[in-house]
Amino acid sequence: MTTDHLPETTPRRGRPRDAARDRALMDATLDELRLHGYGGLTTAAVARRAGVSTATLYRRWRSKEDLVLQAAAVWCEDLGPDRDTGTLRSDLGELLHDKATALDGPSGQLLRAILGEAAHNRALADVLVSEYVAPLQDRVAAIVARAADRGEIPPVEDPVVVGELVIGPMVTHTFLVPHEPGGRPGRDMAERLLPYLLRALGARDVSGG
Repeated sequence: MTTDHLPETTPRRGRPRDAARDRALMDATLDELRLHGYGGLTTAAVARRAGVSTATLYRRWRSKEDLVLQAAAVWCEDLGPDRDTGTLRSDLGELLHDKATALDGPSGQLLRAILGEAAHNRALADVLVSEYVAPLQDRVAAIVARAADRGEIPPVEDPVVVGELVIGPMVTHTFLVPHEPGGRPGRDMAERLLPYLLRALGARDVSGG
């Protein structure tokens, strides 16, 4: 977890904010979401798990929704930089690997916990789009544009659809299909999905040889 998204406030008199306490609250929020989901999460339980008072929590976040929105930003899906590896196969492989790592880790745990609530909570839905969907769509658009410029594939008119072809199967396989404890379903789907994406994009080389 990074601290890039931990809350910032304007300077004020008194003791400075405790970054370690903020991190503990974010960790506790993720744990409570994983155990009880959004509906079962309470600020009192988060504060208790983090070892702070509810007053301390409310000095940072005004409500449960604010707390979870902050957690979503902290644990957002960090796909990493868009690396130009020189080929479409390798670029897509790197993207799928990064997506799998995110889904199999804390980012995926939080996404699983708040997906249902996001269906009728606009603030949560917006943060999912901005922190989970948009970064992947941007990276897909850059990958397919480079591949078209290299002549590996025809120009892609709607790269958003390509992004959906990544998100849909990987989220479905990771969250909805039963798996053995300790498995890495995201990584499994990443390896299986790559040749199908290459074929869908009209890549000249889909064998990897």
